[in-house]
Amino acid sequence: MEACIGVKNGSFFSYSEVIICCRYDYSGYGQSSGKPSEQNTYSDIEAVYKCLEESYGAKQEDVILYGQSVGSGPTLEIAARLPQLRAVVLHSPILSGLRVMYPVKRSYWFDIFKNIDKIPLVNCPVLIVHGTSDEVVDCSHGKQLWELCKEKYEPLWLKGGNHCDLELFPEYIRHLKKFITTIEKSPSQRYSFRRSTDQQFEQPRKSTDIFEVSRKSTDRREKPRKSTDKPEKVKNLSSSNGGDMLEKLRMTFDHKERSRRSVDCHEKSRKSIDHQLEKGRKSVDRLDRIRTG
Repeated sequence: MEACIGVKNGSFFSYSEVIICCRYDYSGYGQSSGKPSEQNTYSDIEAVYKCLEESYGAKQEDVILYGQSVGSGPTLEIAARLPQLRAVVLHSPILSGLRVMYPVKRSYWFDIFKNIDKIPLVNCPVLIVHGTSDEVVDCSHGKQLWELCKEKYEPLWLKGGNHCDLELFPEYIRHLKKFITTIEKSPSQRYSFRRSTDQQFEQPRKSTDIFEVSRKSTDRREKPRKSTDKPEKVKNLSSSNGGDMLEKLRMTFDHKERSRRSVDCHEKSRKSIDHQLEKGRKSVDRLDRIRTG
């Protein structure tokens, strides 16, 4: 699982114009030691950003954050706390860890990388790139995150793109270059561009339409598997993009679901017993009235 922090200067993101492009592995991945966990990824990106500030004199307004897949989690975690950040690029991002595996409708306290709750707090322009044929993280994740952006930029939905091949599409580099060029403009110029983008992409629709893509996606999913089965999406993520963390999250969710169902079952049994006792009590009362009458 990797991420990139770029500190730029010049008209485009090229090796001759980038002062620093800091690409790094999270704890437990690649060349990094330690264990993979949500909090460790947050500590990792904090350490990298602090290094850029203290060792290279980087400023928020010159920093572009780039997060891919599960890496979108720590990227948005720090982006939400840097009000002067230049820009953010999210590549095949997730709404949250739990939402990759289950079509949940709300955020649970034990969920990880809750991007759906953090992206509205990001003040800078955000570019979202997602493949329409992504079999690991459905494209609806990227689309819903884009809807929640405070400063939207024209997204790139790559037709036929999967989870790990978007860099191979010519449109990817062209759109990234266009984004970098746009964010060099003054805030007023960017605001004008943002309004034109909103008009282009914001079409009249019912309030429920935003969830339609997600609903169709979940309709295609298989029936719930036994908790011992490892979902295919987690398998696909496990090689390089945080599958260990998602697997632990899945096990936690399954355990809580079993506990909840067990409680519900006991509650139904208790109500049934209470109902039977109440019927028995009424029968005894009726016999008493007959006897005394």
